[in-house]
Amino acid sequence: MTVRSDSELDKLHQANAITVETLERLSREVEPGMTTARLDRMAAANLKRHGVRPAFKGYRGFPATLCVSVNEEVVHGIPSRWRRLRRGDIVSLDFGCIVDGYYGDNAITVPVGEPTPEAARLLDATEEALRAGIAAARPGNPVSAIGMAVSDVVERRGYSVVREYGGHGIGTSLHADPFVPNFRDPRQTTKLVPGGVIAIEPMVNRGGSAVRIKRDRWTVITRDGSLSAHFERSVAITDDGAWILAEPRGRGGETLDDASVRGRKT
Repeated sequence: MTVRSDSELDKLHQANAITVETLERLSREVEPGMTTARLDRMAAANLKRHGVRPAFKGYRGFPATLCVSVNEEVVHGIPSRWRRLRRGDIVSLDFGCIVDGYYGDNAITVPVGEPTPEAARLLDATEEALRAGIAAARPGNPVSAIGMAVSDVVERRGYSVVREYGGHGIGTSLHADPFVPNFRDPRQTTKLVPGGVIAIEPMVNRGGSAVRIKRDRWTVITRDGSLSAHFERSVAITDDGAWILAEPRGRGGETLDDASVRGRKT
C-alpha cells in the first residue's frame, strides 16, 4: 500500500468531503419522475460550485459525472434523459471528484419515495456490511479481513455479494492496488498499514451473485434481475482504525451511523 503523508491525507479528506456532501444533496432531491440525467447535471453543478473536477467523466471513456444505477443495475449506470425514476425504485449514486490531484470516491443507495419492505431490508443489510468492512480495516489486518467481515453480514442476512467488482486503493489515481474483495479471499494478503487509503464498497444482490454487462459496455446488472444495493466510503488506515475520509480527522468506523451512510444527516 502507498503510505500517504498528513498533507496528502488532508487533500484526500477535502475530496471525499465534497463527494459525500454532493451525494447528500442528491439524495434529498431524488423523487419520482426525475430523469437520471438531471441527477448528473446536479452533481456537475455542485462540483463547479466547489471549483473542482469530476473523477469519473472521461475515465476510460465514461461519459458522465455521476454513475446512476437503478434496481437491478449494480454499478456504472450511465445517466440518461430517457430514464425516469419511479416510486419504489432504489437508485445507487456513485460519485467522485479530484482536489489538487487527489481523489474522492463514495457511493450511496437511496429509495425513490418509500422503499418496499424487501428493498428496505436490502439497503439495511448493505449498510451494515459497509460498517463491518470499515471496522475490519485496522492496521495489521490483511485486506481479506474486510471481505470476510462484509460477507459474514451479507450471508447472514440471506443475500449475496458481487465477486467481479470490489473496493480498491485510492489516492492520486482513482483505482490502485490493493483490490478489496467483498467475499472471503485468502489470496488477498496485503497488510493494512497506517497512512494507507482504500475505498470499501459492498455491492449486495437480493438474489444470486452473478452479473453481466449491458450493451452500453458500462452498466453492470444482476444476471437474474434481482435488486442490488451499493454503498462506499473511502477510508484512511490509522493507528486507531479506519478514518472515514469524508468525516473530520480522528473519526473512526465506530462513528459511522445510518444517517451518515445514507447521506441524510439529521
